[in-house]
Amino acid sequence: MKNLNKMKAVVGLYFSLALALQFIDIASCLEWKNSAVLDNNFLVLWTPGERDIVFEIQVKTQGYVGLGFTRDDRHVGADMVIGWVDNNSQVHLQDRHVKDSNRDPQMDSSQDYHLLLGYENKTHTVLRFSRQYDTCDLRDLKITNDTMQVVWQYHVEEPVSAAGVLPPHGAVRGSRPLYLVQRDSQPKRAMRNHEVPPTLKTWNVLNQQVKLPMGQDTLLWCRVVEMPSITRKHHVVKYEPVIQPGYEPYLHHMTLYECRGRDSDLEAAARMNGSTCYEPNAPSLQCTAIAATWSLGSEGFNYPPEAGYALDPNTGPRYYMLETHYTNPMLDNFISDSSGLRLLYTDQLRTHDAGILSVGIDPNWRHIIPPGQREVVSEGHCVADCTGQTIPESGVNMFAVIMHTHQLGRKVRLRQIRASEELPPIASDTNYDPNYQEYRRLQRPVKVYPGDHLVAECTYSSESRQTMTLGGVTTREETCLISALYYPRIELSLCYSLPSLPTVLQSLGIQKLKQGATPVIIEAPAELAGMTLEERLMHYNWETSFQSFQEATHRGTFKPLCWNGKGEVLPNTDTQEAHYPRILRPYKETTLPCAKKIPRNKLSRIFGEDGDLGVPVDPDSDEANAVERGQLVRSKVSRSSEGPVTGSSATIRASLFLIIAIIVSILR
Repeated sequence: MKNLNKMKAVVGLYFSLALALQFIDIASCLEWKNSAVLDNNFLVLWTPGERDIVFEIQVKTQGYVGLGFTRDDRHVGADMVIGWVDNNSQVHLQDRHVKDSNRDPQMDSSQDYHLLLGYENKTHTVLRFSRQYDTCDLRDLKITNDTMQVVWQYHVEEPVSAAGVLPPHGAVRGSRPLYLVQRDSQPKRAMRNHEVPPTLKTWNVLNQQVKLPMGQDTLLWCRVVEMPSITRKHHVVKYEPVIQPGYEPYLHHMTLYECRGRDSDLEAAARMNGSTCYEPNAPSLQCTAIAATWSLGSEGFNYPPEAGYALDPNTGPRYYMLETHYTNPMLDNFISDSSGLRLLYTDQLRTHDAGILSVGIDPNWRHIIPPGQREVVSEGHCVADCTGQTIPESGVNMFAVIMHTHQLGRKVRLRQIRASEELPPIASDTNYDPNYQEYRRLQRPVKVYPGDHLVAECTYSSESRQTMTLGGVTTREETCLISALYYPRIELSLCYSLPSLPTVLQSLGIQKLKQGATPVIIEAPAELAGMTLEERLMHYNWETSFQSFQEATHRGTFKPLCWNGKGEVLPNTDTQEAHYPRILRPYKETTLPCAKKIPRNKLSRIFGEDGDLGVPVDPDSDEANAVERGQLVRSKVSRSSEGPVTGSSATIRASLFLIIAIIVSILR
């Protein structure tokens, strides 16, 4: 019996040892999916899972640290977590909230952040924790696919007690927008896989000392370049911006287009350093299909392993045009820039050629945004005739999008309508930030089939404007554009629409214009007769007529504009005006009810300040929160869901050696 008990003890210790070693192996070999440097002292890493998201913050301080989220940049209503390691090496993590911008984070009655790891060394404090996307706590912001304003703070000192009263002065604070769920990321492969990435070649497409004109706040500059000297097909697998240090404020977006046209014109243009875009007497180069695009706030893009953008000297374009949108709102003088794009390509081809489909509103004065409105909705259509002619029966797979407006954009989504049924949005952002236009990788590729009708829907806030805003290419004007990456590539490049002239006139209460008059004169109705169109636009009473304007714009007709990669209009797509598609089965988002929260520990019951909570309001969201489960990597690991935690892989290994010694002694 004594030997049997000894054997049971040995077996139990063996399995405990095996489980611990497996945990250490996982923690030391895998990688975080996302990371961001919030300031020079604050690094955040995170991995989205199916129901929750795991964070690790590494901060250069031995005081307290904090990370939080809000839906704007005013720090009002921020959901925060505060943590520190005290002098007894005990780790504290507290779920808090900020009621207004002048107060420190207060304790939540419901503690919904779960500590996984905590320690400090001579320079840094490191905390790892998790939380659900939706904690059902009114103090916790629901983490969605929307742009999240991430806020952070840290201090050289820590609270003097577990109650967590923060030092009154000296905290370092900041904020920046981030995608936490749908974010373009390229996880590093584990070293033990022994997979060596293919050798990548570099193609730099850079401007050459572009001088911003004095006294102008906007410049569109175009430069034609020849593709790299290659003899066979390659795939671009990544591209990124190359921005001249200190010139970030002057760059709004850069787009690389494929060019068609006469070889002599293209060769001559490539010998120049560039010129102002779209001048009246410039040669027609037919540069319309997008090869790569970068917008304000983006860090570039990584293609998925199954697809790449094709560089083919035999069948593809040999010339490209880099269009750079410069902005200079302060009218700074003597600005000369040489920024551009860097494309990384390889001869190790992937399975699919990728393409970019642009859906939106053609930049034109017919796109009208009235002033002084909290929400103005505009829509650009890619009609079923266009997708029906170009998309194969097997469909295409959209895997990433980038949304683009100018300064008034607040919400953007790409809608999909099939056979009178509206499907879930391909992509959506109800907290869109015009200053953060990054690629977002979709949770999984979305199928688009021939005959699908796509709608780029943009919601603007024009409360800051006293006069109307028209569509156009400058930052003072507005645009609505969604660029979707997909595979396999098809012969559809731009799929826009433009409100028809009758619709625009009806939305302005105009029945008839006088034929041949210059300037354009209104003939009917009688009360507007003799007024010019410009006068009507400038003096229209938007306060009383805004709703009728929106209804007329939504129900009216529009002109489809569909081009292939060669800049040619698709047959029979521009011959007549189109109507909004009929939707018999609208899309309705489903939300799960939340259970009532109760305090989880004594401190939160004592210090929690939730007495001012009102009626629950569910934040806007059009999509599910989850992405496929990721894995974690760090060298120091310990776990707990409730109490203070300290530990590292070295500590765990030391304990394991002790277990081994015990096993040996038992066997003896």
